[in-house]
Amino acid sequence: MDWTDRLRLRNLQMLLSLAHTGNMSQSALALNTTQPALSKWLKELEEDMGLQLFERHARGLRPTPHGEALIAHARRINAHLDSARDDMQALREGGHGLVVLGTSGASASDLVPGAVLHLLERLPQTRIRLMESTMNVLMQQLATGELDVVVGRTAPELQEAVTVSETLYMEPIHLVARPQHPLFARDALDWPDLMQYRWLVWPKGTPIRNTLENALAAAGQVLPRGHIESNSVTLNLTLINSSDMIGLASHRAAVRFSQLGGMRIVPLKMSGFGTVSMYWRQGSTNRIAVAAMLSALRQAVGSG
Repeated sequence: MDWTDRLRLRNLQMLLSLAHTGNMSQSALALNTTQPALSKWLKELEEDMGLQLFERHARGLRPTPHGEALIAHARRINAHLDSARDDMQALREGGHGLVVLGTSGASASDLVPGAVLHLLERLPQTRIRLMESTMNVLMQQLATGELDVVVGRTAPELQEAVTVSETLYMEPIHLVARPQHPLFARDALDWPDLMQYRWLVWPKGTPIRNTLENALAAAGQVLPRGHIESNSVTLNLTLINSSDMIGLASHRAAVRFSQLGGMRIVPLKMSGFGTVSMYWRQGSTNRIAVAAMLSALRQAVGSG
C-alpha cells in the first residue's frame, strides 16, 4: 500500500505541530494524544516512506530536507482545506463565496479599495478577506493557497509555476512630504535640498525600493545616510505627516493621499516607472468570488 493511502488529515496536523514545536511532548499535549503514540506514528511514517523526516537532538526535533519538503506540502493542503471550509460556509449563507486578497503597499491605498467597492456593488454577498504585506511574503502565501489573489509591484522573480499573472498598469514613483513641509516654500528644488532631511523608504529588495535606487543612480545620487526603512503604509503615512521626513510613494497612492491632505508630491522629477500586477493560482477562476475579484481589479484600473 502506498504510504499516502494511510495519511489522514489528523496526520497532517501531527506533522505540522512537530514542525512548529520541534518537541514531541509539546505536540502530544497540543494534539491531545500521548508522546509514545505520536512517536510511534512518526516512526511508522518514516519507515513507510523510507525517508527520515526529522533529526532527533537533545533539544528536540529538527526537520530534514525530506521533512521540510513534506511539511511544505502539508501546509499547502491545510491552507486549501481552510479556504474550502470558509468558501463553503459563505456559500451556505447565501453568498457568492470567499476571496482572500493580499496586497502590497503599492496598491493598498488606491487600487484594492476601489476593486473591493466594485465587487461589492456587483456581488454584495461576497465575503472578502484582505491582507497586507510585502510581495515576497504574499507570493509565498499565494502558492500555498493561503491567498487567492495577490496585487502589488510586478515581481516575476517571485512567481511560481502554479500561478498566473497579469500586468494592470505602469506608473511613476514620487518623493512626498507633509503638505506644510519647508521644501514647498522654495521657488525651486534640487537634490541637495532634499538631502538635508531624513528619508523614509521601503525595505531593500522590494520592487519600489529597486526603482528608487535606479532613479537615484540615474540622477547621480545615493540614498542619504540615516534613512528609515518601513513596509507599512499606515506607519509611513503617519511618520510623513508628523515630521519633516521625505517619503516615497507610487503615483496613484501619492495622488490619493494628496487628495486626503496626508501628503504632497515633491516637485522633483525622477526617472523610472513601476508596474503593478495581479497574480492568482491556475484553475482558481472557476470560483465565482475569485473571478469576480479579478474582474473588479481590472475595472478599478479603468476607473482610476
